[in-house]
Amino acid sequence: MLFTPVEIQETVNMFLRHKLDVRCITMGISLLDCADGDSKKSCRKIYDKIMKKAGSLVKVGQDIEKELGVPIINKRVSVTPISLVAAASNAKSYVEYCKTLDKCARELGINFIGGFSALVQKGITPADRILIDSIPEALATTDFVCSSVNVGSTKSGINMDAVKLMGETIKKTAEASKDCAVNGCSKLVVFCNAPEDNPFMAGAFHGPGEADAVINVGVSGPGVILAAARDYKGRPINELAEGIKKMAFKITRLGQLVGTEAANRLGVGFGILDLSLAPTPAVGDSVARILEEIGLESAGCPGTTAALAMLTDMVKKGGVMASTSVGGLSGAFIPVSEDEGMINAVKQGSICLEKLEAMTTVCSVGLDMIAIPGDTPATTISGIMADEFAIGMVNNKTTAVRLIPAPGKKAGDWIEFGGLLGGCPVMPVSKFSCADFINRGGRLPAPIHSFRN
Repeated sequence: MLFTPVEIQETVNMFLRHKLDVRCITMGISLLDCADGDSKKSCRKIYDKIMKKAGSLVKVGQDIEKELGVPIINKRVSVTPISLVAAASNAKSYVEYCKTLDKCARELGINFIGGFSALVQKGITPADRILIDSIPEALATTDFVCSSVNVGSTKSGINMDAVKLMGETIKKTAEASKDCAVNGCSKLVVFCNAPEDNPFMAGAFHGPGEADAVINVGVSGPGVILAAARDYKGRPINELAEGIKKMAFKITRLGQLVGTEAANRLGVGFGILDLSLAPTPAVGDSVARILEEIGLESAGCPGTTAALAMLTDMVKKGGVMASTSVGGLSGAFIPVSEDEGMINAVKQGSICLEKLEAMTTVCSVGLDMIAIPGDTPATTISGIMADEFAIGMVNNKTTAVRLIPAPGKKAGDWIEFGGLLGGCPVMPVSKFSCADFINRGGRLPAPIHSFRN
């Protein structure tokens, strides 16, 4: 017998009772061969290649869902950073490139397409600058495109000119899309040490070192891990950790099956499996509630960072045991608007921006889906990003910031994003200025341990 009745029932419970799902299958597509001196020709090449490669992505995903009974929530595409592709063109704005990606997403029926991106950790090329300048209009006039900019790395340090520029860009994007159904800033993330194989939005792009086309899979199971934590109530932390690791192993095997099957049917390689506890606004699908089940009165109270460190580590260890292709981010996401328990913690006052920053030292990514007052200065936004990227640079980990300045809103007001993006209270930020520091520009040098050959 391949599976015992107990194992079959356990898997059924994961889906029906604990909200286990394959959060996304993301096809990464290289667009390097779509570069052209004529931007219109380049956009036509981009459209033709994406439609050819990903034409059956949604159908394959739906077929696998029906045959295996596994929910696949999102079907997505990521592409080569557009600043690399458009650099050869004569375009003075890359908004049309963004609209081409949006058209592809709409016609394919996918949820998002990522890769309106630039990599500027060591310097900004003219093409990078054009792309960044295009972000406010591009995200305000499209529905499905996600944008990302990598401004730092452990190897190169932090490009503070880019950090300053992105603070200003975030402000402009919030203003440009204030009347849109979805604020453009919710589709824009800034990185340090961005991975090139991340299947999760808004930070997904297909790195220049990747194959022509691959399938990357993101699996999420906060509800399953929460159920596992309940089974170990009152027992020593090391026993709880072992239980979480075993459950992460089982979740990863499911993702491996789906990813391999999707890659085979689409005729492309299988890239990586990203096992990240990615919450949603739904009750029972919260990372914050896992932390509370571990023994915290409310997420953000003393002990939160330690509990999150254990949780993230066990998820990674379980994933690595189950697959040789674990990559992307893999760990635990702590977005505010997308996590019902985190929203409640903000309302109760048990968590603040500074505590979230501390938690990002041990979790998968960083400050994610956080609404801040609309009048927050661009230099303050840049300062928040600089702090977060310093954590990533020094600790050789990926950190990211997705802040949403809410025009006309002040701390305590509510802002709604809708769907999986949820909604949340606007969080207060420090009133003290870092403008002189940010306006210095230049580059924050890489740490001494970056010198490894």
